[in-house]
Amino acid sequence: MSGAVSASEALLGAVRAGRMGEAAGLLDGMTDAERRACLPALKELRKELRAAPWDAASRRAYPTLHAAGAACHTGAAGTATWLTAADLRWSQASPGVLLHVLGDRERDWLGDVTHRLAERPPLAQVPYELVSGLVRLSGCPVPTTETYVVGWIEQVGSLWQRGDTILQRLRQDPYAAELVAAVFEIPDIGSRLDWLFGDGPDSWFDALAQLTREGALDRKATVDACVARLLRGGVPSDGRVFLRLLTALELTRDEERERAADWLALASDATSTVASHAQSVLGSLALDGELTPRQLAEVSGGVLFRPEKKLVRAQLVLLGKALRRAPSSAAELLPAVAQAFGHEDTDVQERALKLVERHLAGASPEVRAEVAHAAEELSPGLRVRATETLGLDGVGRMPEHYAELLPPLPEPARVPPAPDSAVELAEEVGALLASGGDVAAFERTLDGLVRHAYRDRNALAEALKPVVARRWWADADPQYTSVEKYFRADPHGLEVVLATLLGQVSTATLQKAVEHGPTADPCVHSAMAAAFNARLWEAAYRLRTNPLPFLLATPTWGSGLLEPDELVARLDEYRRLGARPGAADFTQALLRVRRDDHAAAATTATTAAAAAAAAEQAAALGTAEGNRLALWLTTAGPSMPRSSRRTSGPRILLELGELDGLPGEFPPAFRRLGRPVGLFEARAYCAHYWDRAERHHWLAVVPGRRELVAARLLRELSSVAVEDTRGNASVLPLIAEAPGGAGEAVHLCVAYGLGARHPEDRLSAVDALLVLAARGQLDAEGLGADLGQLMRRGAVKPLRLAESVRTAATTGAYATVWEILRAALPVLLADLATDGTAASARGFGELLAVAAECAERTGARGHMAHLGQAADRRGSSRLVTQARRLRATLDHEVAA
Repeated sequence: MSGAVSASEALLGAVRAGRMGEAAGLLDGMTDAERRACLPALKELRKELRAAPWDAASRRAYPTLHAAGAACHTGAAGTATWLTAADLRWSQASPGVLLHVLGDRERDWLGDVTHRLAERPPLAQVPYELVSGLVRLSGCPVPTTETYVVGWIEQVGSLWQRGDTILQRLRQDPYAAELVAAVFEIPDIGSRLDWLFGDGPDSWFDALAQLTREGALDRKATVDACVARLLRGGVPSDGRVFLRLLTALELTRDEERERAADWLALASDATSTVASHAQSVLGSLALDGELTPRQLAEVSGGVLFRPEKKLVRAQLVLLGKALRRAPSSAAELLPAVAQAFGHEDTDVQERALKLVERHLAGASPEVRAEVAHAAEELSPGLRVRATETLGLDGVGRMPEHYAELLPPLPEPARVPPAPDSAVELAEEVGALLASGGDVAAFERTLDGLVRHAYRDRNALAEALKPVVARRWWADADPQYTSVEKYFRADPHGLEVVLATLLGQVSTATLQKAVEHGPTADPCVHSAMAAAFNARLWEAAYRLRTNPLPFLLATPTWGSGLLEPDELVARLDEYRRLGARPGAADFTQALLRVRRDDHAAAATTATTAAAAAAAAEQAAALGTAEGNRLALWLTTAGPSMPRSSRRTSGPRILLELGELDGLPGEFPPAFRRLGRPVGLFEARAYCAHYWDRAERHHWLAVVPGRRELVAARLLRELSSVAVEDTRGNASVLPLIAEAPGGAGEAVHLCVAYGLGARHPEDRLSAVDALLVLAARGQLDAEGLGADLGQLMRRGAVKPLRLAESVRTAATTGAYATVWEILRAALPVLLADLATDGTAASARGFGELLAVAAECAERTGARGHMAHLGQAADRRGSSRLVTQARRLRATLDHEVAA
């Protein structure tokens, strides 16, 4: 036993010192029992090194430890686990050393280790040289796992290490056939190895094609595997890799004909690059008479509804050639052509209609009936043409009565009461902290914290401890200054209340925040943020000094509005309990309470008589707050400030004047709401820029006056179009659903959202647009004029706007979109008529196409300024053809 201990000590010393040669020599003479005896000391050293600093001593020890530990394990599973351990991965022994210390084991044992290592995921970063060396030592079957095959490809492709070529290496590799076959089974291999396959005569593609021609690889199996992999789909890079290999194999006509069914499937469902290749193969077969008209019609049904216009146009060209080559095929091919009548692009519809016009004359009545039925899907203008040129009865009638389809009005949602138990409340706090929440969830949770703290603060704190355990301030020293600075600068939503309940923020810090508010910040958001934050700081401060029984300002509705009779009842309960209202909470309640001047925008019906009755009840309370509420309900509210437009680069922004009528007894944080919104305050970034969730609550600070919020968010919303930022438009549906008038600020916000870079922002803007239209609050002409000017200035790109308004129109709002475009298009058309600048605007033709579609569906007629000059331009560009289409629609004479 003393010899074993001696060997263990000697090995441990060599490992600590990083003497790899000495350690390898000691391991060579050890028995399995001696190796197992060394293993505990090596494991202890590994634990020690994990906690040690990454210094020269550690760097020396790790490679030797890696090799010694692998050699001292006598089980294959233990060796494989040790070799791939994450903490040993970054400073491991070289493959040569590992093969040396493992090379004296039995072949079966080495084969077991080999396959365990090969089955590790690529993230384990097992060196290919190690596994391939173990394959040679053990004589085991070559692994075909992802880790091994990817390593093999990288090794073979590393030509800079040797002077031979990929083809020569593959010829010399006895396992090449097995490993090449495995390449086709690895998912997403193209995304990792696309660049390694290379180009030119020494690429993988040419090497594999040459091996196939030489017979080293079975040609049929390789071709079948290539096609099967393309049929499987996957990431686009996979399609590129296997399509290039298939192309390099240069299939014969017989091989292409045998796989006709595969080309049909690929043309319909594969990625555009693969589908284009399949389409070209099918086209060649069809024109050589090796594809039946029925097969061609079958594939056309899938291709003609693909979104790639290039593929659709190519298919129509192919169908035209096939019809000219064999006119007798019209019975099967013309119905296939007519399927394109339902394509969303009217250019495609027109191409299909022209093809039908050329070949329908000799068609049977059954084919004509089928084409006539499909022609119902044509745009209204093309349906008229189909009637005139094809004599198809009943398909050309324009709609006699167009009905606009708008979404239902959003239903008002009441804010539910706070949870009854502290445990249930804690669960809701956890959900709110994890994923945010709307106004209703936030307000009921905040009110619940105040209520339960008033009843039993200790029980609430115990219930909250698991919920906030992962907050950085949860276990911080109360005297730790960073915690105080954190909550002095910002309450961070509910966090300041939670930290106060758990004793993690001092009363002095809360008092300073209540008395002095946030530090001076001239940004455009500071007024809304100050009012929102003041109530949170006050709620936290009162938990320490004079707990509130509940909050007065908790809204009745999710919009933020508070019913006056509810506020009167709460004040009465305060009077009964002898509680002193919080200044910020009561002020927020006044701003939220519904008054008679909000009746037009209220979520439920109310009258001046009801407000007067609530005012009488408030005055009867005999308290200062009751009297203030009575006065507030019976006097006119602050009038909306004057607005003026200003430009800043490509942007159009708004300045708001001072909001008159805010009582002088309002706390300073709320009096800031009346300050003007000046352009100089609209900075690109500020402390509020990154907290988008808080902005969604600002509408509830001044419910009924969303213009105040929209004007302050205009700079951020413009960035989704001008600077291609993401996510700022998510507030637009909330703005559209909020009570109050929709003025210039709201419409400019929607205009920027419609021109956003990212689809999710454009969808938010479309939702807002449709909600405003459904509520009868959309100024379509004004929005269109704004969009025209923003496109002229370059803030909104026509192509993005076209995608947005097309989405809105296809929901059924064709008339709404037409009114917007009728006002927006003349601005660009005027530029086109004067200096031609709009002709190069990407997407202008798409915008005209949407306008033409809307005009056709709604039966719009009349004159559009400068449209004639665009329609009279020479050429057949998208812009010119759609301008002509729109002019023809607006000039169309309605039959008597």
